[in-house]
This record gives sequence, structure tokens and C-alpha cells, in this order.
Amino acid sequence: VSGAGAAALAWALLAWALLSPPPVRPQPQPQPHRDRDVQEKEAQFNTTYIDWVDANLLNIYAFNHSVRRNRTEGVRVSVNVLSDHKDRPVLFVVRQKEAVVSFQVPLILRGLYQRKYAYQEVSRTLCQPQTKAEVETQHFYVDVSTLSLNTSYQLRVTRVENFVLRTNERFSFNATAAQPQYFKYEFPEEVDSVIVKVTSAMAFPCSVISIQDILCPVYDLDNNVAFIGMYQTMTKKAAITVQKKDFPSHSFYVVVVVKTEDEACGGALPYYPLSKDASPDEPVDQHNRQKTLEVMVSPAITSEAYVRSVLFCLGIFLSFYVLTLLIACWESCRQHKRKGLLAAMDSPSLDTGHSRSMPDSFLNHGPYDSYGYGSFGNGSSSSTEGITDSLGSAEVSYSYVGQEQFKRRTPSAPMRPLSIAMGERSLENVAGRPRMDSLSSVEEDDYDTLADIDYDKNVIRTKVCHPPALPAAPRWPGEPLTPLSFQQYLCVADLARKDKRVLRKKYQIYFWNIATIAVFYALPVIQLVITYQTVVNVTGNQDICYYNFLCAHPLGNLSAFNNILSNLGYVLLGLLFLLIILQREINYNRALLRNDAHALECGIPKHFGLFYAMGTALMMEGLLSACYHVCPNYTNFQFDTSFMYMIAGLCMLKLYQKRHPDINASAYSAYACLALVIFFSVVGVVFGKGNTVFWIVFSVIHIVATLLLSTQLYYMGRWKLDSGILRRILHVLYTDCVRQCSGPMYVDRMVLLVMGNIINWSLAAYGLIVRPNDFASYLLAIGICNLLLYFAFYIIMKLRSGERIKLIPLLCIISTSVVWGFALFFFFQGLSTWQKTPAESREHNRDCILLDFFDDHDIWHFLSSIAMFGSFLVLLTLDDDLDCVQRDKIYVF
Repeated sequence: VSGAGAAALAWALLAWALLSPPPVRPQPQPQPHRDRDVQEKEAQFNTTYIDWVDANLLNIYAFNHSVRRNRTEGVRVSVNVLSDHKDRPVLFVVRQKEAVVSFQVPLILRGLYQRKYAYQEVSRTLCQPQTKAEVETQHFYVDVSTLSLNTSYQLRVTRVENFVLRTNERFSFNATAAQPQYFKYEFPEEVDSVIVKVTSAMAFPCSVISIQDILCPVYDLDNNVAFIGMYQTMTKKAAITVQKKDFPSHSFYVVVVVKTEDEACGGALPYYPLSKDASPDEPVDQHNRQKTLEVMVSPAITSEAYVRSVLFCLGIFLSFYVLTLLIACWESCRQHKRKGLLAAMDSPSLDTGHSRSMPDSFLNHGPYDSYGYGSFGNGSSSSTEGITDSLGSAEVSYSYVGQEQFKRRTPSAPMRPLSIAMGERSLENVAGRPRMDSLSSVEEDDYDTLADIDYDKNVIRTKVCHPPALPAAPRWPGEPLTPLSFQQYLCVADLARKDKRVLRKKYQIYFWNIATIAVFYALPVIQLVITYQTVVNVTGNQDICYYNFLCAHPLGNLSAFNNILSNLGYVLLGLLFLLIILQREINYNRALLRNDAHALECGIPKHFGLFYAMGTALMMEGLLSACYHVCPNYTNFQFDTSFMYMIAGLCMLKLYQKRHPDINASAYSAYACLALVIFFSVVGVVFGKGNTVFWIVFSVIHIVATLLLSTQLYYMGRWKLDSGILRRILHVLYTDCVRQCSGPMYVDRMVLLVMGNIINWSLAAYGLIVRPNDFASYLLAIGICNLLLYFAFYIIMKLRSGERIKLIPLLCIISTSVVWGFALFFFFQGLSTWQKTPAESREHNRDCILLDFFDDHDIWHFLSSIAMFGSFLVLLTLDDDLDCVQRDKIYVF
């Protein structure tokens, strides 16, 4: 070939190489695949089939059975894989007319922290499709397949006996995590609601009870039982109230599932063995976690029972209104008769033309004579000015409006004997003075800022608070009293010097503050508990709320209406107490308008603000307790106890105010302290369980607060907390205990405070050592113990002072004590406790004991509301025997 021809050939080859398509590589031909063998077998019920399967074999078992419209039969499939191929399980698929159920064996279920548990034996109950024909033959198929080489298994299909539960008949059965059970219940025509009770003699393994509608599929495994319906965990007891209106088919399934772990029921997590060669993802064989249970479905109460229970509740508490009205009418008639008798005794006698005299015993002044209570020298003169002026004597005290303030006088004339009949005492000057004359002319703040008034406080408040137990030394008639006798003992008149109008406004702040607190506290609480109840109704999770499920009667969206209804007593009796206080205040104001001498100068000073606050607190306790019982649990337990703290604090303040009206705490400081208590309650509930640091801090604060309050009470506020407090304490200890062994100046106060410190230090030590789980109740116990101690001290000192307790307060004390005893008995029955898991709490559930509607805790609500109302009446009427006694003859303690 020539050179030109060779070049042309080369160019032609290059062009062909560039333009020709790329060569196609030969595709590998698929290997011929062997078709899977399918073996379909006609199968019979109650027959055990032992067979094998591999990757090339599919076994199909065909079953048929007759379904009747008015009769339901359960069908249960049980399988057991005999070979040990955990990595290649056997798949079982049950094909029905309206549902398909599939599961693998070994069955893998997950627990906490994604732990895996394997089960070789599995049993499932098939969902029963509905039929409209009278009799229908239905077919279902069980397909068995696997990817392992050769796996043997057992298959057995049986009919479930007693698949339909009967009313009021118990049925026992066994269940495991891989062999759940469920049964059907159909509502009778005359039954609108039933209660499903499931019990077991063994607490563990933990199980779940679920109520589901008649739908396919049925969720009956641990990992899906919470998907639908209502459910709750269980150890020994479970109870769910089911209403017919919630199920269109008027029937439901009762599903019982055993959990893979017991942690949800309060049990310990199982030991998770991991060998050196084993993978952390390898499932653990739990072998046989079997539980024997018993189920019974019984009718719940009817609508008539609801009406009967509501009327019963209203009847009990409205009867107190009727009883109060009758007592008020009786008292009014008695007062009218007494006024008529007084008018008749003051009218001139037909024979002599002189007015009749009145004995001391008629006006309740006998008990004071033996202790020198009739002596004018034992009290301050602010309340006896009119009396001493009528006797021609002078006084040592502050003057009233129009006189020279703080002018002191000395006795210029002989005094009368110690015992002076009330009828001989002239109160004309007191009663005849204008009302303004008996009131201080200065405001409370101005009064406290005067230097000489501060000095007088130190003089008056350091008087001895109580006379000796024995009668005073006798004095001859006409013997003058020394100035020391005027200043020897501290009386109510010494601590009732401030302007009554100012004090009235001061104590009314208690009512307005607690009313404001109630509004701002109650509104978010109501919103929160409604949200809780909505979550329970939507999710069906009945472990959220700690009811007494054996006596929880639903109404509307409320799960336990009876626990809410029983709180009605707090509201009604609190309102009744407010009405009683209102009537008393109206009567007292009328007496002031007519310049009644007894209202102006006698008895314990009347301040009603704290009483109004107590009545409001009682009503709010009922409202918030009802809110708590909408969904009781540890996160909202403070709703049930917050106003209990307030009631205890207000009662102690009222007791202290009776004899110390001028130096009682202001509403702002009192509520600030109560807010601090509630703060500690919340912190203790959230963080206090088993927290040593919290208990140490709280015990230290408790002891320090007790010491500071004791000092405040002992010195009646006449001390300072500053940098020199430690130096002054050491000085007092050195002078009183080292240089001279002298007893306390105020013995009675010292006895009370020592006892109070012993009790509080003991409670602090108990809390630090035991560290109770229920911190809120522990804190409430501290308040109640201090209240009872102070009340007992008050009663003892009242009797020791020669005072007496009238019939009405005495009856209130006795009856209230009895009611408190019964109430505490029912309280400590403990029908539920959020200190444990929901399943453990249900072990304490009990049946209703009153009208088949109310349980023990409802009885506690009834009795405690009555007892609190009675306790308030005791505080209200305890010092009624002093209404005709001059305040300078009423001792302070």
C-alpha cells in the first residue's frame, strides 16, 4: 500500500472508532430460582400439629368454623418453635375475613432502656368479625414461613371457653407477656355502666388491664396495649368503670397483658446478663413470666343513686343552717327577756322608790372576786376612767381626746374594797361619753413612732402576764392602792390602746388579701385540673390520677364525682361561718352606735377581719380540695394543702389576737410567712424525697424560725435583731444563770415556749432522721401540732385565771373533739397514695361504704369540714363569758 493509501486507511479507522457505539458487555444471566413449595392443609380445632418449615417451604393451614349472630366464640392460636434459630425467626400470619394478625417466634418485646426479651411460646386470641346472618361459616388461614434452613414448630388452634364474661361471675385465667388474654363483655339492657374488677394473689409480674372497643385488630401486646381505649397498670388490684354510652356496640373487650418488666409497678429491674461473647443487642429469654388473674364485671350504681347521694350531702350541711337559725332565734328571745328583766330591775320600786340592785352572779362576775379581779388597781386606767372618775379617784394612764395626753395621776382618795358588785359600779360616765372619747386620736403608725410611746411599750409589755394562782393578800377596806398595784399585771386593756378604727382596717386586710390570693390561686388551678382530666379522657391512661378506683363514680367528663361532691361541706359551712360573723359584726356595730358600755369597755376587743379570712379559707379549702380530687397526684397535692396551712396559721393568729390585739402580726407579714411555708412545701414535694441536703437545710431553718418566734412572743416584740444580738444573749445568760440563779420573769410564757420548742425540735429531728416521703403532710403536721399546743395552753390559762367556759363553747369543744377523732380515723385508712406507683396505690383501694357512693375519704371530707366549722365556732365563742368584764380585769397570757 502506498503512503497516501495508508494515511487514508488510518483516517478511516480513526473515524470508525470515534463514531461507532461502545461495545455492549454481556449481562450475567440470573440463576434459575427454585419455586417455593406451598403446602395447604385442612386443619382441625383442638389438634396439635408438629411440623417443619424452611426457606423453600410455605405451610398453610385452613380452618373453618360456624359463627352465630347471637353467640360469640373466641379462637386462640398457640405456637411453639422447637428449633433454636434466634437470628432467623418463624413468621406466622393469620388471615381472617376482616383482619390479618402476624407475629414472629421467637417474639421479641422491648423493655426499659430498649432491652430485648425473647419468647418461644406465643398464644394470640383472634379478633372475632361480626356477622349479620343467623349462622355463617367463616374461614381463616394460618401461614407459616421462615428463611432458616430447617425449623420445627408446634401449632394448635382452640376455641376459648368463657370468652364472653357474665355479669357478677368470676373467671380465672393465666397470662404471660407473649400469651395475653382478652374477653368480651356485652351490656345487659337494664345496665348503663359496669365496673370491671381484676384481682390477683401475686403482685408480680406487673400487668396491664385495658378496655377496648370491639374493633380489629385488638392491641394485646406490651408494646401496643396503650394505643387505644382505657388502661391501667396492676399488681394485685385493678378496677375500671365503663359506661355504655362510650361504646356504640354496647360491648367491649377486657384485655389483660403481662409486662416484660416490673418497673412500672414499682418492682426492680431484672438482672440483664451479658456474657463476654454475647452482644448487647442479643435478646434475653425470660422463660415463664406467668400470672394468674381473676376478672369480674359487676353493674355500677344507677342514676337514682347519684340523685340520692347529692340530696344526702345537701341535707347534711343545710341542716346546720337550720340549726344555726334555731339557735339564733333562741338567743334573740333570751336577750329580749334579759333586757326586759334589766329594765324592770332598773325601774323605781313601788314601795321605796329606789332602783333594785343586781347581784354579781347575774352578770357573770363571780369567778374574778377570789383573785382580786374586782380591784381597779390591777389594770390600766384606759378602760376604767369612767369608773374611777365616778368614785372620785384618779388614774394612772393615758387620757382620752380632749385631755392632756400621757398625764399620770396618783390615787387621791381611798379605793373601795376588792369585791365590788357590778350593780354598784357606775358606768354612766363611760356610756355617756361620745364614742370618739373611747378611741385613740392617733393613727397606728404615728403611735408607734413617738419616743415616749416606745418607752411606755417597754413599761407595759414587760409587766407580769399572770396573777399568782392563790388569792391576793387581803387589804383593809379603804386602804389606798400603791402605784405598783396598777402596774403589777398585764391586762388586755394594756394591749388594746390603739385606735379601734385603725385596727379594724388592719385586720380587714386579712380578708381582702386572702380573697385576692384565692382568686389568683384558684383560676390557674381549675384550668390545670381540667387539662389533667382532658388528658386522662383522651389518652385513656388511668395511671395519671390516683383515684380509689373501686369507688370512683364518673359524671360527665369527671372520673370521680363522689370525691368532688363530698367537698361541698367546706364551702357551705365556710359560707355559714361568714354569715354568723356578719351577724355578730352587725350586732356589735349597733351596740357601738348606741354607746353600749359593754361593747365599748368590756370583753375581748372585737375584730372580725381574721374571722372573715378563716371562713374564706375554709371555702377555698373545699374548692381546691375538689380541684385536687379531679385528678389527684403528687404534682397537684399542694392544691389540697395550701389553704390548710393558711387555716392553721390564721387560727393561731386569732388566738394570739384575742389577748394581744395591738401587737398581732400584720396581714402582709403573716401571708408572707405562709407563702414561704407553701414554697417549702412545693420544694419538699419535688426535691425532698431522699435528699439529705434539703432535709438538713429545712431542719436548720425550722429550728432557727422557732427560736426567733419564741423570742418575739416572750418579749412581745420588744427586742431587736441586729449585730449585737449575740452579745446581749451572752450577757443575759451570764447575769441570769452565772451571777445569780433567777427564774424567768414571765413563767407562763416560758412554759408555753419551752414546750413549743421541745415539740418543734423533735419534729425537726424526726424529719431529718426519717425523711418522710409525704413532705406536705409532714409540714402540715408541724402547723397542727403548734396550733393544738397553743389552744391547749389558752384553755388551761383561761381556767387558771378564774375564767369559765360557757355552755355553747363547751359543747362545741366536746363535739368537735369527737368529730375530729372519727375524721382522723377515716383519714388514716389510706385508700390511695401517690407516694407509690399507680399500681401499688390501687392495692389500697376499697369499696364504697356509704350509700354505695361515698368511700372512707369522702367520710373524712364530711367529718373534717364539720370539725373545722366547729373549731371556728370554738374560737368565736370561747371568750363570750368575758363580754361583761372590764378589759383591765382580763389577764393576758
